[in-house]
Amino acid sequence: MSSYIELLKTPGVARIIAAQLTARFPFGMLSLAFLIHIEQAYGSYAIAGIVLAAMSIGQAIAGPLTSRLMGRLGMRPVILVTLAVCAISIILMALLPLPIPGLVALGFVAGLSMPPIQPAVRTIYPKMVNSRQLTPLFSLDASAQEIIWVLGPVIATFVAIQVNSAAGILLAAVFLIGGGLWFVASPEVGRVRIPRSKRKFGVVLRRPAVLLSTVVGFMLVASTAAVEAGVVASFGHGSSSSGWVLAIFALGSLVGGLALGHMQIGPWALAGRMLIVTFGMVLASFWLNFWWLSAALFVAGIGIAPAFAVLFGIVSASVKFSDTAEAYGWVGTGQLIGAALGSAIAGFMIDHYGAQSALIAAAAFAALGCLIPALGRKWHPDLRGRDASPIPDTEPIMIQTS
Repeated sequence: MSSYIELLKTPGVARIIAAQLTARFPFGMLSLAFLIHIEQAYGSYAIAGIVLAAMSIGQAIAGPLTSRLMGRLGMRPVILVTLAVCAISIILMALLPLPIPGLVALGFVAGLSMPPIQPAVRTIYPKMVNSRQLTPLFSLDASAQEIIWVLGPVIATFVAIQVNSAAGILLAAVFLIGGGLWFVASPEVGRVRIPRSKRKFGVVLRRPAVLLSTVVGFMLVASTAAVEAGVVASFGHGSSSSGWVLAIFALGSLVGGLALGHMQIGPWALAGRMLIVTFGMVLASFWLNFWWLSAALFVAGIGIAPAFAVLFGIVSASVKFSDTAEAYGWVGTGQLIGAALGSAIAGFMIDHYGAQSALIAAAAFAALGCLIPALGRKWHPDLRGRDASPIPDTEPIMIQTS
């Protein structure tokens, strides 16, 4: 814990973590809030899954594009414009009685305009701390973001039950606007300028570590998205139990991140952490009892934040600084496509085979997320005793000789 305390004493670190967590807090609320809202309005989890999938696909398309734009136009202009469009789209989805195609289209726009907060902050971190602190900072960040998933589902469920489902969505929009403006106003955002990349768009995916992180992130988030849908369907939208189970799931991730964050990253690091997730997911698929699901998903959660910390670390150590935002954009895209696919498959399976089938699908995604890094460990950088900072950008220097 001493390393985390030391990090939080570093000027600006606590502020930038708090600001970006507030801006990203809606991610812990929106999926569940929209799932409840749309199921109540249209009577189908499949329709809710399709809308969430459209939102995730829009965000997946935009991720690397808006991230790369930050190198051309600057972080603040890109984040402010996308923030405004996204907030308006979410508010309209909550308030307007839209037909299904209109709801899907607006969800796609909301996803397409989601502010690129995560790539921005991942790019800022290496400029705020020394190389020794970077890996613990990624771990602290991955752990701290679980606050989003601990409190977000509980707040979304509570507001949807006590007020109405639209109120949960509107509250998420308030967090998005307030947190986004706080993040943009942070001095660190103005101090860091992302160099314009000289490479063609998408070339960064040729880096094996970036591709590995994108694929494994896809599987990990598909698994968690399927779990979320399965848990909500297990208890119904009229019960707060689903929010508590998902909060315990996220609490496991918070505990795992803090407990395992100091461990060095070797070639088996990602497969090992995903094995923990897989084990917990398999246990969860056996029985839909509240206490059983809570315990099993707590175990699964122990591997999640540490897995994300490895993803961030191996990407950072494998690309040039000018490519970091785009690289994290692609990793985010993989995760969002996973969320879309996980939500859609889970919604279909719930409607046809029941809630337990969604948890079986989640376990299958997690198992693939464990197998892939095990088979591709030669692509996994060994960061034991190494600097996880991005590769410096270099320019040719003209030397005058006499």
